[in-house]
Amino acid sequence: MNDIARTGEVEIAVGARREPWWRSPGRLLRRSRLASVIVVLACLILLAGIGWYLAHRNAANQQFGFNARFRNASTVGVADAARADVPLYLEALGTVTPLATAVVRPQVSGQLAQILYHEGQMVKAGQPLAQIDPKPFELALNQAEGNLARDEANLVNARQLLERDRLLLKQDSIAQQDVDTQESTVKQLDGVVLADRAALNTAHLNVTWARVTAPISGRVGLRPVDVGNYVSTGDATGIASITQIDPIDVVFTLPADAVTKIQARLKKPGPMPATVLDRTRTITLGQGAFATLDNQIDDQTGTVKAKARFANPDGQLFPQQFVNIRLLLDTVKDAVVVPSAAVRHGPQGDYVYVVAADRTAHITQITVGPAVDDKVSIASGLTVGQRVITEGGDRLVDGATVRLPGQPPPAFQKGNNKKFRRFQGGGGFGGG
Repeated sequence: MNDIARTGEVEIAVGARREPWWRSPGRLLRRSRLASVIVVLACLILLAGIGWYLAHRNAANQQFGFNARFRNASTVGVADAARADVPLYLEALGTVTPLATAVVRPQVSGQLAQILYHEGQMVKAGQPLAQIDPKPFELALNQAEGNLARDEANLVNARQLLERDRLLLKQDSIAQQDVDTQESTVKQLDGVVLADRAALNTAHLNVTWARVTAPISGRVGLRPVDVGNYVSTGDATGIASITQIDPIDVVFTLPADAVTKIQARLKKPGPMPATVLDRTRTITLGQGAFATLDNQIDDQTGTVKAKARFANPDGQLFPQQFVNIRLLLDTVKDAVVVPSAAVRHGPQGDYVYVVAADRTAHITQITVGPAVDDKVSIASGLTVGQRVITEGGDRLVDGATVRLPGQPPPAFQKGNNKKFRRFQGGGGFGGG
């Protein structure tokens, strides 16, 4: 029992032990509240300092003419809207087609004695190209002349006999039958003489045909035969090929919808100008005029063939060459035009960025008209003199500040540079 009593006393003594005053619950609560107040005050002071710094920094920027938005602005390319005439074109891919192509075949057969042209040479119609050995044809000509002379002499003799027989018939010296027979002989000899004259003309023609001439004017192609070859009228390759190249045509196809436009243009006075360009559309090969449309539309492709004619004195248009052709339908006078790069497309339609006087870019909705080369006409939405952005617009939003190419930041006074650096980082709030 004594042990139990002592234990109880100890427990009572321990339980009666008091904590220090600074560890009491009331004081701990008050300390926690005081710490919270101190933290809040510190945050307020920090925010006030940041606000004061920003206010003075903006004041410094305004004092020295420096606009933070301008400093961070994107550099863009610009162009001014201007007035210009905008041509309306129809464009198509075509093939250069010569007006005439001739394979020169000999009209008589024989050995080729001379070739009188060079490959690629320009020749005129009637110019000699080759000479076939004329000796056989000259001999045939001599024979035809001899036959004609013989038969003409026989005809003269037969006519004299007929006159004598008619005189004897009047004197009742011969019978009528003899006179009729002699008249028949004269008629037969007349036919023989006519045949001889035809043979003589044929012999003359063969002698002429032995000298082969150009049927059309144009450029001679590669030579298919050589001197000494035997040529005949049935040769498929002939002895030369000639292609007429001046003037020359371009055959092309147009959509069926273009037929109405072309017909309306053809009713106006004057030819429809046509321009032919190379396949890269960078070199002009010739200027000409629209010639004609085909007589029907191809219902399989929905296109119609057309033809334009061009003068080709320098030979820039080559037969069977693929080219681009441009037809001038009309011209829009004094249209508002801007570079094609300035026009952008969005959910609301076509628009451009217009640069205001304060160097801010604003979206302006427009209506696009006809375009030509790198220019596009604006039917509505822009006026002459407005400045539009052509490069750098992809990173802009409506109202963004922009910087023009080569435009320096605003200048600062020399006496204020130290203050400016102090606010921007040379000392003070900007850091050490």
